[in-house]
Amino acid sequence: MGGKLSPFWKAPDQKESEGKVILPRQPDAEDEISNYASINSSAASCVGTARQSYANCLTCRGTGRIPREQEKQLVALIPYGDQRLKPRRTKLYICLAVTICLLTTSLSIFFLFPRSVTVLPAGLNASSICFNAATTSISLNMTNVLNITNNNFYLVTAVRLDVEVLHQSLVVGKTTVKTLLNMSPLQSSQIYYMVASRIEDDNTYNICTWTKVKVHNILLHIQGTLTCTYLCHSEQLAFEDYQYVDCRGNATLPHPLYHRPP
Repeated sequence: MGGKLSPFWKAPDQKESEGKVILPRQPDAEDEISNYASINSSAASCVGTARQSYANCLTCRGTGRIPREQEKQLVALIPYGDQRLKPRRTKLYICLAVTICLLTTSLSIFFLFPRSVTVLPAGLNASSICFNAATTSISLNMTNVLNITNNNFYLVTAVRLDVEVLHQSLVVGKTTVKTLLNMSPLQSSQIYYMVASRIEDDNTYNICTWTKVKVHNILLHIQGTLTCTYLCHSEQLAFEDYQYVDCRGNATLPHPLYHRPP
């Protein structure tokens, strides 16, 4: 009688197959890298010979290596949420830079914006007069004063002064003064100039020489231009004045100047 085989009894070939490893051995990291490099020939090899010099890869934390000669050719990728892409106080620095630029521009415009240079005649300082009976003419030498006020925040230089003296719409005297007067910011200064005039008019000669006439004044019209330079720019400032000159006496002594009250 044939007996049944026990389920625990196994053939010799079956025992040998069970003795083998059921799961295959997992390849290590070096084998995986070698297989990947053999598949993609264009990729850089991560495993090389010991003769080449290598640098540790920062992105893979040492799991792979790249040739040192390719360090300057490869590009490292940074995550979008990395803190290095979001520096601190960026808005503060931008607002501070914009504020400084606006403040600097405003101050530059305020201090460098050209303001007016005021020119005001201060009147007669001294005069001398002489008569010529043969020609019924009057020779008059006058010294006048010119007040100049610099309303700017920078230096202003007066370089030239041109003056004409008119009597009854006729030019009787003319002078040109080349000066170099430096006026400090927000300061005032004075220029003294002399004009030699010659009046050839019979009526004026009689007014100045007649003893019966109590008032011996002649009216003169003075007009001129003052040339100033500032910030590489030249400007001509015009002024005019009317003066009464006493022509009875031989001379008018210099007298102090008083500013009129406002």
